[in-house]
Amino acid sequence: MVRFSEDGHYLLEQIENGSQEAFEMFYDRYHSFVFSIAYKVLQKEQEAEDICHDIFIEISKKASTYEKSRGSIEAWLAIRTRSRCLDLIRRRRELLTGDINEERETSLPSHQLSVEDKVITRFEQQLIYKALKKLPLPQQKAIYGSYFNNFSHRELAEKLKVPLGTVKSLVRYGIKNLRKELQQSKSFNSLGGDDDKHDM
Repeated sequence: MVRFSEDGHYLLEQIENGSQEAFEMFYDRYHSFVFSIAYKVLQKEQEAEDICHDIFIEISKKASTYEKSRGSIEAWLAIRTRSRCLDLIRRRRELLTGDINEERETSLPSHQLSVEDKVITRFEQQLIYKALKKLPLPQQKAIYGSYFNNFSHRELAEKLKVPLGTVKSLVRYGIKNLRKELQQSKSFNSLGGDDDKHDM
């Protein structure tokens, strides 16, 4: 078996050339670093691990996007990880406020969260997860895939093995029902609430 240098720059070059071994070495070297950043922002272990998975999958396909002249590998990974986390947080806030455009491209914020933002974010997470669990399972999967995992409707249709139109309906009705649950939670200052009959 060919042995690679553990130099990160060299590993990225080999990943770009399709080397699985180089990718595994790169993953072993930087996984804990990426995870620590994601966990610091999100405060949830499973979500931090999901972000790690997404980051490394992206690297396996786009290793060439790293430019040595623009900074270290650590800085490159930190920026990508923080941006992914903040993008996830913004999507949740859009669910709360109703400011959702299903087809738009999401720009990445450059600022970091303040202490106040982190407190609000953790409260919003509790609200959303409680409300999400009250929806029919197909709607849960559609919303989670679309707004938490960043899958396109077409990708979701393939993963859920349903027609594209069905996915769009599940997302649309799911968002409608989720907003009802969130409004109830906020109106009664409670994480619970009476179970309403859901659309679709």
